[in-house]
Amino acid sequence: MEKQREKLSTGVIARAAFLAALSIVLTRFASVMVTQDLRVGIGPFPIILSGLLYGPFVGGIVGFVADIVGVMINPHGAFHLGFTLSSILTGVIPGIVYLTMLKGKKENLTLATIVACSLVGIIVHIGLDTYWLTLLYNKGAMAMLPARVIKAFIQAVISIIVIRALYKAIDK
Repeated sequence: MEKQREKLSTGVIARAAFLAALSIVLTRFASVMVTQDLRVGIGPFPIILSGLLYGPFVGGIVGFVADIVGVMINPHGAFHLGFTLSSILTGVIPGIVYLTMLKGKKENLTLATIVACSLVGIIVHIGLDTYWLTLLYNKGAMAMLPARVIKAFIQAVISIIVIRALYKAIDK
């Protein structure tokens, strides 16, 4: 598997496409819109996993494809390029964590997963996504923040558990 991380082989592209498709299905059809500005779901898991498995470039591409194709298939609200950037960063951040923490060492997997999911939750879900929503809906960030922080915390805990198990299953 280490050689595949160094270049884009056909197998890496096929698995990345599968992870993008899985993210689209989970985001668009297995998520719940609690309010106009709060969606709860497990759609980011495959994007985070792609970054941890294949690095920041592939993770970013998976995030980009998942967002753009997902919006074309089933839009949830208005299209905003900021959310595309958020989706790209959802793959890039774990990829950077992979490059700096994992480097092929399995003993750092739990810590790398915790760091990646926490950073995605704080930077993307709490920070950027809240900012994009304030621009779209003209609503104060402080009004949205409490529910978004709780959602990001719960999603991060579930992400850590699920992604660690999936990583071990895929990376055999």
